[in-house]
Amino acid sequence: MNYKQNIVLSNKDYDVVGTRPIRPDGSDKVTGIARYGADIFPSNYIHGKILRSPHAHAKIKSVDVSEAENLHGVLAVVTSKDFPNSENKADKYLRNNSLAQDKVLYVGHAIAGVAAINPHIAEEAINLIKVEYEMLEPVLDAPFGSSVNAPILHDDLTTDTFVDEESGKTNIASRFKHSIGDVKKGFDTADIVVEKEFNTATVHQGYIEPMNVTAHWNNDSRIHIWISTQGPFQVREVTAKALGLRTSQIKVTPMEIGGGFGGKFPLYQEPVACLLSKKAGKPVKIIMSRKEVFEGTGPTSGSRLWCKIGVTNNGKIVAAEGYLAYEAGAYPGSPVEAGGKCMFACYDIPNVSVEGIDVVVNKPKVAAYRAPGATNATFATETVIDELARELNIDPIDFRLINASQEGTRRADGPKFQKIGAIELLESMKKHDHWNSDLIGDNVGRGMAIGFWFNGGNRSTCTIGVNPDGTIILVEGSPDIGGSRASIAMQAAEILKIDYTDVYPSVADTDSIGYSDGTGGSRTTFATGWAAIEAARDVKNQMILRAAKIWGINEENVDYVDGLFISKSDNELQMTFKDLSSRLADSGSPITGKGTVSPTGVGGSFCGNIIDIKVDKDTGKVDILRFTVFQDAGKAVHPSYVEGQMQGGSAQGVGWALNEEYFYDESGDLKNSSFLDYRMPTSLDLPMIDTVIVEVANPGHPFGVRGVGEANIVPPPAAIANALFDSIGIRLNTLPMSPMIVLNSISELKE
Repeated sequence: MNYKQNIVLSNKDYDVVGTRPIRPDGSDKVTGIARYGADIFPSNYIHGKILRSPHAHAKIKSVDVSEAENLHGVLAVVTSKDFPNSENKADKYLRNNSLAQDKVLYVGHAIAGVAAINPHIAEEAINLIKVEYEMLEPVLDAPFGSSVNAPILHDDLTTDTFVDEESGKTNIASRFKHSIGDVKKGFDTADIVVEKEFNTATVHQGYIEPMNVTAHWNNDSRIHIWISTQGPFQVREVTAKALGLRTSQIKVTPMEIGGGFGGKFPLYQEPVACLLSKKAGKPVKIIMSRKEVFEGTGPTSGSRLWCKIGVTNNGKIVAAEGYLAYEAGAYPGSPVEAGGKCMFACYDIPNVSVEGIDVVVNKPKVAAYRAPGATNATFATETVIDELARELNIDPIDFRLINASQEGTRRADGPKFQKIGAIELLESMKKHDHWNSDLIGDNVGRGMAIGFWFNGGNRSTCTIGVNPDGTIILVEGSPDIGGSRASIAMQAAEILKIDYTDVYPSVADTDSIGYSDGTGGSRTTFATGWAAIEAARDVKNQMILRAAKIWGINEENVDYVDGLFISKSDNELQMTFKDLSSRLADSGSPITGKGTVSPTGVGGSFCGNIIDIKVDKDTGKVDILRFTVFQDAGKAVHPSYVEGQMQGGSAQGVGWALNEEYFYDESGDLKNSSFLDYRMPTSLDLPMIDTVIVEVANPGHPFGVRGVGEANIVPPPAAIANALFDSIGIRLNTLPMSPMIVLNSISELKE
């Protein structure tokens, strides 16, 4: 098998970028020295626990904390009454999600926090808190939640239409519609139209490290928070909002992070830990159990989708229409709009309409999960695309090539693509041995699908200090989840023409670096890497000035070529970067470069899968026999980490496709809140995932970089669904396609 392959289409060679050096944080992590969120132990710290609701939907009639407060060893108890009041709806929702005030809105909803001298006393104390409930009917999916018969979760919720607000009590938090062309006329010209409805279950990111926080509300009115988070500056800002403080009163130190995938952006127990610390006068540490993680933190949305696509007999898509209803969880904010943007983004379609709604339901407020919203929507689109290709008897890749987006294609939500790699991706798939090899065996099938994620830009800051020995200290504000210390250091080294091992990168706290948006949206290597490029350019320019000063010439007469400062007028005047670094102290002040960026040329990444499966008709079990993932990285800064992202997202896509789901009973109680019962794929469930990196340079980045962390989770469910049809002739429209679902479909097929 072709385990690793790089297809370079429009990139130049670099000295450092594109190589595979050792990651700078690797040694600490494999030896256990690296400190994660639970590894911080401030002096005199105490332990916090949170009481959570056993009900999905209920009014809180009373909360009695007196017995807990009187328990020996308890130092603080807090409820929603300890939060400052706010008339701002978003702030109120934030605080109510941290500690419920009038209602509980999901099983696991936090009600009260306790801090004690040890975790056992804290656990005992929360069991002493008495809560009186008035039970209400739960809302457990978007179709019911958006119906006129559904119980209302929030009396003050109105529907945001992005133009105005619709009045009246509702569970629909927002509604959007994107369209280009004339969809009705488009369908009138179609020879074949396929439309289907799809349903996807709620799934969790499944990060191994549970949520954690340690907070110290000091007597100088400043709060120090240590936490595993993807967005330390967001933690700072949102905690300040929840507590009614200035952002400058909070310092956040991001610890090493044991997985996030988008799920470690939102706030949960951080404001509670701060309030407990203020009352107790000591640092408070709270670590969630796995059950609390599943019940009380944001999964991604379950959804109901409808997709309709029309084509002519020559294989040209003339019209497409989609409707998406996404679960937001207890409070507004599902990724439905992102799903709408990605739904038909892979294809150049003249007439498109996409409509979506964000619906609050009695489940935890959703959080991002790797290309949030795109996997659901693409499952629908790519399944219908596969069916159309078969109706027309056109090779599935050829059908997609006929219709693939390219430079100048306009998405339904408005933007036109710049240079993108959808066609190059499909061509590399078509040429690959996997697509052209024979299938062997009974009930074996092959499927393929592609997907898109638009990637993020946003704000980043980086500083670089030059050491006397010619090494540099690089400080960034974006937490490192998948190797970004390395990829950012490599870009700085490339600009300065120094060895990668001479760069010492670190992630700083919010007091020690300028504002940086979090590690998410496939933005970090792209945007924070660009900040490092600017900081390195700043260093280079300052070093040129210093060389000119030492030589007594004008700066215009100094050039920097391949690591050498050279006088343009006297070839004998030369210094290496290390030589000049050693003379900085004698020739002036230290040199520190800075880079602050908010780039807009974010590009977009396309990903494709070819997947072979075998179905056991007696059990409904689906085995993955072979899996090849293709992705346009623009420029793979560190190909090994790009391949790791491709494989990791693919594995999560397999879990989403075949096994993973939140299983609720009719009362809204989550029945599989453990890794034993929430079935994520292990190494026993997966083959070696082959990777093919396609590189179509992004014109919006100095090195052509595109984000690679997210598009890879988008196509696997659709590719597996298409392989199922190829293997045994069943076309499924539900995620997960669990053994029971497959077995029932086989039975229906026999009938």
